[in-house]
Amino acid sequence: MKVAIAQLTATMDKTQNLQKAADYIAKAKAAGADFVILPEMYSAPATPKSGVTPAEVAEKLDGPFVSGLAELASEHGVYVVCGVFESIEGDENRAYNTTVFLGREGQLLHAYRKTHLYDAFSYTESDFIAPGDNPYQVVETEFGKIGLMVCYEVRFPEIARQFALQGADILFVPAGWVAGAMKEDHWETLVRARAIENTMFVCAADQVGNIFAGRSMFVDPMGVVIASAGEEETLLVTELDVSRIERVRGKLPSVANRRAELYTN
Repeated sequence: MKVAIAQLTATMDKTQNLQKAADYIAKAKAAGADFVILPEMYSAPATPKSGVTPAEVAEKLDGPFVSGLAELASEHGVYVVCGVFESIEGDENRAYNTTVFLGREGQLLHAYRKTHLYDAFSYTESDFIAPGDNPYQVVETEFGKIGLMVCYEVRFPEIARQFALQGADILFVPAGWVAGAMKEDHWETLVRARAIENTMFVCAADQVGNIFAGRSMFVDPMGVVIASAGEEETLLVTELDVSRIERVRGKLPSVANRRAELYTN
């Protein structure tokens, strides 16, 4: 299977962002990609520095932005994963930070609302984002089972482990990882750790530009970074050998070796 990461800079113009997504999805398809992963909050980077709140740019999941992505998925016959702001009926101050997973025919396979919010490093995401309480569930595809988690959530090993216990083969991580002291080092270390401890591929797609760090990457089940990006917009397209998962698990059965009866809740 081939997976593409579109490491992009988003603007407050959602139409422009959608057009850029169209360009990169077309490039990914031409390169043979089966999946295209766009970053977290790609619909519009409504951070405090932007002067615009997520609630102001949020849409329903059947709104024009996700509908436009669905048309692109259907047109090119690829899976599309993207982070958007989802509006909340009756809440004018907050939105959900939602990742949509669209099928090859444009159908919405899963919408994951970020559960662990980035209240760290002097940033308080919970001021303008409502936490999701959706269960962690894998998306089943012809290539294997895929889990979704978002950005800051890579710091919580419990989430990735929930997917491992459901038999996930691959983890997709759309992100808007904020640049800063030690932050890039944390990003690579944590993404690799989630791959190593769960013996799964991790595909981490970060925004770049504005306040974001870039450094998107593909990591294999043994923790090897098999492709990575720098600080500029780019398209990474990588072949993932899914048979590698079972080979690694055959010699490193760390998930199977768990002794759940010893662990406290």
